Amino acid sequence: MERNGAYQDKQWCLSEVDIFCDLSAQEMAAIAEAAPKKTSAAGELLYTPGSSDERLFILKSGRVRIFRVAADGRALTTAILQPGTVFGDMVLLGQQMYGNFAEALEPAVVCVMSRADVQRFLLGDPRIAARITQILGARLTEMERRLCDTVFKNVPQRLASTLTMLAGPGRRVSLTPTAPVVMLTHEQLAALVGTSRETATKALNDLAERGLVRLGRGRITLIDPDGIAAESGD
Repeated sequence: MERNGAYQDKQWCLSEVDIFCDLSAQEMAAIAEAAPKKTSAAGELLYTPGSSDERLFILKSGRVRIFRVAADGRALTTAILQPGTVFGDMVLLGQQMYGNFAEALEPAVVCVMSRADVQRFLLGDPRIAARITQILGARLTEMERRLCDTVFKNVPQRLASTLTMLAGPGRRVSLTPTAPVVMLTHEQLAALVGTSRETATKALNDLAERGLVRLGRGRITLIDPDGIAAESGD
């Protein structure tokens, strides 16, 4: 019974993750053995630039922030990762962290795979390899979009664009079908937009005064998602 419970726990870590959706129970079991589960508390660093070994993280639950630190100590968030995606330093996949940190924004569960197991289980299966390629391609597209936003948009437009992206289709948090919620502090959102917390708060207060959002502790409710999208300048 105990053994069966441990088996189900390992299976749970990989279940409902899109890249494994076509696998048989036997295939899932083999990968589960090679991908031990790790639970991280909010604020815990899962990866730092000093990490020397190649590891691939499969995010099962919670959200993870990818960020880098400038010479003056400022942190720049490059991505907020949602459950079902992969991250880590894995040259085999063309996936490198390039001096970035990975931090759990909330309690998170990841499955961790070594280079050898990635090569054996993931790259050896064209179904999984194709999905990982899609994930990394989508992440590159998102980074290009954010770079264009930084160059061509002002802070209020970038903030509106980021809120729309975070609360758009496929995002995990939603209060009602018409009132999506972004679970970030003003400081976290500012780091993602590429501005100061004070400037982000001023832009958010402006949206709140106009009835587009409702602000709470660590949460931003999008009362008028279409109105906010219109503010993005796209």
